[in-house]
Amino acid sequence: MNPLALVYRGPASLPGCPEAVAELLESSSHGFEVQFTGPDEEVPLCKSSLSAATLYAQPGGGRLSYAYRKLRRHHNDIRSFVWSGGRYLGFCLGAYLAGATPGFGLLPGDTDRYIDTEDSAFDHADDTVVAIRWRGRRRKLYFQDGPVFLLDSPDVANVLATYSNGMAAALVAPFGTGHVGVVGPHPEATRDWYTDSGLRRPILRTGRNLGLDLVDAVMGR
Repeated sequence: MNPLALVYRGPASLPGCPEAVAELLESSSHGFEVQFTGPDEEVPLCKSSLSAATLYAQPGGGRLSYAYRKLRRHHNDIRSFVWSGGRYLGFCLGAYLAGATPGFGLLPGDTDRYIDTEDSAFDHADDTVVAIRWRGRRRKLYFQDGPVFLLDSPDVANVLATYSNGMAAALVAPFGTGHVGVVGPHPEATRDWYTDSGLRRPILRTGRNLGLDLVDAVMGR
C-alpha cells in the first residue's frame, strides 16, 4: 500500500497553496497517496487520520496569528504524530507554524520574518522572486514574506538552503523519532503564481526539483 500524505486545506491556507503542495508530493518518487485534510474535507484533521499517514504537509497561507488560532486545537496531535515517527512538511506559513511563537514547536529553535533580518535582500512583503543558495548552488524561487529559521545550535539541523545574508531558508531537523522539513520560499509555486503577480518566472522545473529534494530529505533519503 502506498504511503499516505495528508495536505491541509482550510481557513489556515490560501486557494492554490494546498493544491500546489499536493501536485509536488504526487510527482515525488515516494508513491504517495495524497489526500486533503481539514474542516471541510472528507478526511478530518485529527489523531486518527494522522496515525494512518506517513507525512503531513502544511501549505502556505495568510497571517500566522490567524492561522494558528484555526489550528491550535490540533497542536498536540500534530506534535505527537511527528514525535512518533511522522514527517511534517511546511511551506512558508506552514514553516512559520513549525516554530513556537506561535506554532507547533517542532523546530530546534524558532522562526522570524526574512524581511526583518539584517542585510535581507528586500524589506517589503509583496510577492517577489528571491535568490537563495540551495546545496551551494544559486537558485531563484517565488517568495512572499517567508521565514528564516533561528537554530539553537548549528549542529541540530541539516540546512539545505540559505538566503543571501546567510540565514537558513530551508532545512530538515529531527523531532522525536520523526522529521520536520521547512522552507521559507515556495519551490512548489506553479506558473500562474508568477504570472498573476506580474513576476518573471525562473525555470519551473528547477523549483520543482528543489521541492522534491526537500521531500526526499524529510523522508530520510
